Amino acid sequence: MELNGIAHIQLTVRDLQRSIAFYEPLLHFFAMKTIVKTPDMFYCVGSRTGVAISRADPQYHDDHFHQRRLGLHHFCFRARTRADVDEIFQFVEGLGAPVVHGPQEDHFAPGYYSILFEDPDGIRLEVNHVPGKGNLASEIVKPVEF
Repeated sequence: MELNGIAHIQLTVRDLQRSIAFYEPLLHFFAMKTIVKTPDMFYCVGSRTGVAISRADPQYHDDHFHQRRLGLHHFCFRARTRADVDEIFQFVEGLGAPVVHGPQEDHFAPGYYSILFEDPDGIRLEVNHVPGKGNLASEIVKPVEF
């Protein structure tokens, strides 16, 4: 069976209001719409995806995200063009998000172009553009070696 992508990703954060102040303008910039905004949850859908944000339980408020721990490393939105990646980079800088790297090409697939930045809890987000289907093609001829 072939799936139809990922329906949503849900992130758990320390300070929901601070995270909403970051994610709501970012996700609206991605043509997503807020459909849930309560004291306990925030959820946007659009651009063929959904992102949910919920508050961490109080006993975890002193924990910090680290991408090498068990669980989420980062997640990546796929842009339609390189110019979109550049425009998103400018938007992210305007939000004051910590930027890990600005627009750059990389070796993950031919034409791979991306930015990498962090949310208020240090969770890493990437936005990339790969010409054509890239690694999402139905058949990958040769695996990428790192």
